[in-house]
Amino acid sequence: MDGDIEDWAEELAVLGWSSKAEHVAGILRKRIAEGKHLPDVRLPEDRISAGLKVSRNTLREAFRLLTHEGLVEHRLNQGVFVRRLTVADVVDLYRLRRVVQPAVIRDLKGRTVDLGQVRAAVEATEAAGEGADWRVLGTANLRFHQELTALAGSRRLNALMDRVLAELRLVFYAMPDLREFHVVYGARNKRILELLDAGAHVKAANAMSAYLRDAEQDLVGRYREGGRPPQA
Repeated sequence: MDGDIEDWAEELAVLGWSSKAEHVAGILRKRIAEGKHLPDVRLPEDRISAGLKVSRNTLREAFRLLTHEGLVEHRLNQGVFVRRLTVADVVDLYRLRRVVQPAVIRDLKGRTVDLGQVRAAVEATEAAGEGADWRVLGTANLRFHQELTALAGSRRLNALMDRVLAELRLVFYAMPDLREFHVVYGARNKRILELLDAGAHVKAANAMSAYLRDAEQDLVGRYREGGRPPQA
């Protein structure tokens, strides 16, 4: 899980966090989102602190931040582990997304925005759909949602969506092949982009609401069957 752990320290110089603990949390969050640390995997304190050249106190503070975000958990006498989310977690993530993402789209009405990055994410999803690695496809799909949220021009919304999508990754990584899931919803991303291109913001927001409702139902069903999460 940590073949390039010696290189982590280089990332401290480029991530724009305001404290060393937030730097470390940012690196770990990014690695979790990229699937480099999977659910139920232990995060070894000694190796990570040595690899990042930070104190254990700094690392523990980073762990506290990530625990607050729901990405890791401390298990008594065992250490810190990447969380395995519950079905209730999945439902709550989508509840938040249904509030935020359609509202972002509706707020674009009357504004001039550059859809270039959203379009690039759609094109990347289509290209990834032709490959065999569904995780690459999933990354491209989630990038669409990040870029769409970024149109709001709010760093707080961006940070919120980064945390939400990192948690959602934990759901994806706990399950078997999700290629079909991402192909289906990748096509719906393209339709939302087409509506935005046409200036049909209300229709685009409604399409996003329907998208998230359907994706939640689909994902919860698959997760119960394939992810075998705890129900509490």
